[in-house]
Amino acid sequence: MDENNNHTPEEEKNQDTPQPSDQENQHGESVGTDNVTKISGMYQDWFLDYASYVILERAVPEIRDGLKPVQRRIMHSMKDLDDGRYNKVANIIGHTMKYHPHGDAAIGDALVQLGQKDILIDTQGNWGNILTGDSSAAPRYIEARLSKFALEVVFYPKITKWKNSYDGRNKEPISLPVKFPLLLAQGVEGIAVGLASKILPHNFNELLDASVAYLKGEEVEILPDFPSGGHADFSRYNDGLRGGKVRVRAKISIQDKKTLVITEIPFGTTTVSLIDSIVNANEKGKIKIKKIEDNTARNVEILVHLGPNISPDQAIDALYAFTDCEVSISPNCCVIEGNKPRFLGVTEILKISADHTVNLLKKELELEKSELLEQLLFSSLEKIFIENRIYHDIEECETWESVIETIDKGLDPFKKDFYREIDRDDILRLTEIKIKRISKFDTFKADEIMKGLEEKLKEVNKHLNNLVDYAIAWFLKIKEKYGKGRERKTEIRSFENIEATRVAVANVKLYVNRKEGFAGTSMKKDEFVCDCSDIDDIIVFRSDGTVLVTKVDDKSFVGKDIIHIAVFEKNDDRTIYNMIYMDGANGPAYMKRFYVKGVTRDKEYDLTKGKKGSRVLYFTANPNGEAEKVAIHLRYKPKLKKPIFELDFSELAIKGRGAGGNLLTRHQIRKIVLKDQGVSTLSALKLWFDENVLRLNVDKRGKFIGSYKGDDKIISLFPSGNYRTMGYELSAHFEVNPMLIEKFNPDRIITAVYYDGESGHYYIKRFQPEFTEKFVNVISEHENSRLITLSVARYPQLQVNLVPGGKKQKNEEEINVDEFIGVKGIKAKGKRLSSYEVESVEWLEPLTPDPTDDAPAEEPEEENGEAAGENNSHDTKPGAPTGVNKDGDDDDDDDLPGKKQITLDFE
Repeated sequence: MDENNNHTPEEEKNQDTPQPSDQENQHGESVGTDNVTKISGMYQDWFLDYASYVILERAVPEIRDGLKPVQRRIMHSMKDLDDGRYNKVANIIGHTMKYHPHGDAAIGDALVQLGQKDILIDTQGNWGNILTGDSSAAPRYIEARLSKFALEVVFYPKITKWKNSYDGRNKEPISLPVKFPLLLAQGVEGIAVGLASKILPHNFNELLDASVAYLKGEEVEILPDFPSGGHADFSRYNDGLRGGKVRVRAKISIQDKKTLVITEIPFGTTTVSLIDSIVNANEKGKIKIKKIEDNTARNVEILVHLGPNISPDQAIDALYAFTDCEVSISPNCCVIEGNKPRFLGVTEILKISADHTVNLLKKELELEKSELLEQLLFSSLEKIFIENRIYHDIEECETWESVIETIDKGLDPFKKDFYREIDRDDILRLTEIKIKRISKFDTFKADEIMKGLEEKLKEVNKHLNNLVDYAIAWFLKIKEKYGKGRERKTEIRSFENIEATRVAVANVKLYVNRKEGFAGTSMKKDEFVCDCSDIDDIIVFRSDGTVLVTKVDDKSFVGKDIIHIAVFEKNDDRTIYNMIYMDGANGPAYMKRFYVKGVTRDKEYDLTKGKKGSRVLYFTANPNGEAEKVAIHLRYKPKLKKPIFELDFSELAIKGRGAGGNLLTRHQIRKIVLKDQGVSTLSALKLWFDENVLRLNVDKRGKFIGSYKGDDKIISLFPSGNYRTMGYELSAHFEVNPMLIEKFNPDRIITAVYYDGESGHYYIKRFQPEFTEKFVNVISEHENSRLITLSVARYPQLQVNLVPGGKKQKNEEEINVDEFIGVKGIKAKGKRLSSYEVESVEWLEPLTPDPTDDAPAEEPEEENGEAAGENNSHDTKPGAPTGVNKDGDDDDDDDLPGKKQITLDFE
């Protein structure tokens, strides 16, 4: 702007009218009066225009055809070029530039992404790999054509609305008549100005089934399905709306004790990015691996070789906790509807798509009906024109108008039978009939054609009268034609939360200076405590009876006179602390057993009654609740009848850390001597198996599978016919839901019915499982073999339902399994179930009840609001002291590990 056009802020604010300017342009011509717009106003208008353009024309898909503008133009361009053969992608890009005003790179990228989704485009050549992240070959080397699905579902020019292209030279569709929820099948991601859209892909067949269910008036729920497979937890999907969250995990299995194999990866990751995240976690010490092998080709295969003494189950949890083996995805369903962005749930989008499909099918049927009526009309006119020899009447006509009038007059007797009035165009078409056609006209053939048209018209009217049923049949036809091979790839799971501190590898060493009160990982000259992770918490007990939980650090002050320090583990109420302390400077001695739960980090807690001068006389930490015996030596005192007596900690009730404890003696203690280490006073660990998350737990979720202690093992048998025995660690992983999971008993007889894929027959076998940490197959190894059913009854009865056959054939057979087949080895094939074709099998009540020892574990009965079999770690012996807790509460706190005895001699 020039110097003469200066205004005050007030004038600029109010200046909206054009300002006069007598300037000359660069060619010296008089410009006259110009419209001068302030820069601030230009920015405001242009920014809004730009934002609207990016939202509507680039980043966000249209709700009905599910396509962004560039994708729609690519599809339209490919339809223009379609002749059934492949076209070079470079040619498609060039042709699309007639409709898309941006560069070839944007078109090429969008085309490759469409091709990789494998729905609309049939590809040929190297189109890249979504699993590895490899890019496609150059456009001149790869080819594409429309898929049969796209040709049938996406296009119908006669009902498509059109608009001018950006330069006005061509026509392009406003929206394609897609008769399928394409937006949900493909998914989409786009970032516009001020908003973004992220719609996750869904399963092809499930979308069709949901559309049918909606049209039938049923409730529908659809969940994403990712092309890369994996496991996903959709509990917080929120129908795809903002605020939702999807957790996706890689599929990891245990190949052997030292090797994990990743066969499916989370959506949005590649094998390269996944391996990089594992390497980074290893470098940071979160996990410990020896090496990684990437054998990915058509399918993902990443081998993770573990370091020595690393549990594979714990390593899997660590991979989920610290690497991209688990990712969180936040959906945000934003679409364009009526030239405006809208935020809708995926269920609403599906319903709109289904209703839109019904509307499109109605338009197609109405158009087909109109065309059939026109064909029927002209066929009738032609027949009348020829059979009634109306063409003879026009021989004497001298003008064209008289010809038209003569034909029109000849049709008068028949006009009442037509569905509409006969116009001039109809008569002109009759005049165009050639003499050759008139001479060879076949009345019978003409009647057959008209009859066929009437049948088609009747069928179209039927569909129009039953439009919803016709739409349902359409969706089912699409599923039958194109649904094969599009089964769900992502397994729906419920995930448990993994505590990072529980699965992190011990990558640092903890040291302590007990006298000065410092602890940390950099104090290498001081006393070594244990290996730990740099994200662990530590628990510190001091001689004054206080306890503190704090974060591991290089070096930090935790208080002087430390008597015990260890890594603090949450939710571990099996670590029990035995303590004797003196209440006050010269007060009585108290004894207590307690656990530590519910603490706040960096807050000190007093384990005594809180009197000044209190101090700990004896302390042990017991990871499994061991209760030792000690000898108490009292200070000499006249008339003291019993200067030495024993204390058995197993007779003490286990309380919370705030409990004051039981009175031990009012006399002064000289020393405390350990007499017997003792054994664990805790009950066996009661375990449940949660079939939703496929994990073991002690929280009574799922099926009770028994009580475990010592060297007890779990046996699990899977539908594939594999079984394995394992420890009862809560970190154990199960890839699929086992058909049998219980406490391992080598004397247990398992009866299995399985289908042999090689012979096509059903077999039954009985065997006793052997202890093995590897997977062992108990059925034939053919890929189609599968386990049908199991029984652990000693004397099972089986009913075999047979496929109906001849008159002499039975419909069912009852088998006394114990008499039918004996107990064989694991590798035995077994005995064929029946010589007839088997339809199904079912177990009957055993003839003889099982011995008590053979009965499967039953869930403990409820007692006083709690399960009798609950993992109650705080059991006491009958007649044990009840404890004197006048000012200490039995509160629920948290835990810790490590076994250490502290004995203090006070002379």
